[in-house]
Amino acid sequence: MGILLIFSVFLYLKTLKTYNFIESISLWVRNYFGAFYLYLGLGCVLLLLGIAISRWGKIKLGLPEDKPDFTRLEWIAMLYSAGMGAGILLRAVQEPVFMQQNPPLQTGISENIMALEFTFYQWGFTAWAFYTIFALVVGLALFHKRLPIATSNTFNSLINAGTKNFWSKNLLRIVDVLVILTTVFGLVAAVGLGASQIKGGLNHLFEASLDYRIIIGLVILIGSFSLISALSGVEKGIKRISTLNIYFTVGLLFFVFVQSNIGLILKHFFLALYQYIVEFVPMSLAIGNYNPGDEFLTDWTYYYWAFWLAWAPFTGIFIARISKGRTLREIIIGVLLIPSLGSFFWFTVFGQSAFEMIAHWGAYNGEFDNVFTSIFVFLQNYPAQTFINGLVILLLISFLVTSVDSAIFVLGMFTDNGNPNPSKKHRWLWGIILTIFSVGIVLLGHAKEETNVLTAVQKLLIITSLPLSLLLVAIIGIWLFDLNTIYSKK
Repeated sequence: MGILLIFSVFLYLKTLKTYNFIESISLWVRNYFGAFYLYLGLGCVLLLLGIAISRWGKIKLGLPEDKPDFTRLEWIAMLYSAGMGAGILLRAVQEPVFMQQNPPLQTGISENIMALEFTFYQWGFTAWAFYTIFALVVGLALFHKRLPIATSNTFNSLINAGTKNFWSKNLLRIVDVLVILTTVFGLVAAVGLGASQIKGGLNHLFEASLDYRIIIGLVILIGSFSLISALSGVEKGIKRISTLNIYFTVGLLFFVFVQSNIGLILKHFFLALYQYIVEFVPMSLAIGNYNPGDEFLTDWTYYYWAFWLAWAPFTGIFIARISKGRTLREIIIGVLLIPSLGSFFWFTVFGQSAFEMIAHWGAYNGEFDNVFTSIFVFLQNYPAQTFINGLVILLLISFLVTSVDSAIFVLGMFTDNGNPNPSKKHRWLWGIILTIFSVGIVLLGHAKEETNVLTAVQKLLIITSLPLSLLLVAIIGIWLFDLNTIYSKK
């Protein structure tokens, strides 16, 4: 908390200098570690697939006698809900259209299929591989070793093998602090982006040009609602809002789907999915014709990989908690496939519908270029646009509240000695800290006239996720050692 508060002081008082410093460091990270992000993402996917088909795939997340806490249908529904967030509203139209208008690769397929394929790539298996790794690592410590919720507990077998001393204990504390900081950066980035999109929606609805200070007001409002929800607990607050989110999101998807070219959407969904699977490895390595260039990779792929890494501990704990009693094989296949396919279908429905609009217009003049207003511009071409756009704004607020209240709860677990029901003092502290820091991110995003919250968080997350990505390599090595030990005892 001290580190975050000190950084917040720089964001508030030395905003421009802080932005310039972050920009220079992000370029250094891109030049020296950009390829590492790509190799790590591909490595995690291939490793998980290897484990799923290996003898280790039979190992349960938990003790041999443990049974799943949820039916398979309930489990699938919760996995799908974990894949939903404010980001799919932010990028639903803007990203596929950007890829169509600026094809990242020249592989001979149509612009529409390429746009969907690359969008799938950035929202698909790699993101969920990061989440799955953390879920299985945390699940092993939680359900096999019966240890409190803390990333440092993944090193327990290694530390026990040596001598526990002052240095080893403090090394474990550093690991936990690193995970907490990375989680906070990922979360406040999502809050800043989501609040900016809400402001874009209000501008569009009321044909206004609201000041960025409105975003600050929205962040404080979201932080307050989130704290109230987190104080109410999982059952009363977090679960109810999450359930409403799913209903509204599926309703919005169905609303657009039934009014679009259903046959073409389904056709392009399967074509893009096929291309994505066939070309996944060369795209992941960015080799030859599958290399979109350093600038594109920085603005898109490196940023996405950093974002998914930042959210991996947070989302991984949720997945671990709902997956107890299932085999590693079932968890890996389910987590990699189900949320990915749900997101792919979402982007196909909105992306293909936007492509048809552009074809009908005869020319594209940047109508969907603004990431914060694109979905509102898109929905004005459908009936009841005022009502639907208002619903999207409410859905954005609800998604952000759900993300922040869950994060308050998880961060409370991390800092309250792994307590699955953290004290209200911890929840209060994290609610306040997250709100203060989110406001700082908004200020950072407006440090220069030509920047916004998106450009700021892109640069910030590429830096802050690097230590966790390096740590993940060590975590995976220890996890594989523990898996082999567990299997040998069977």
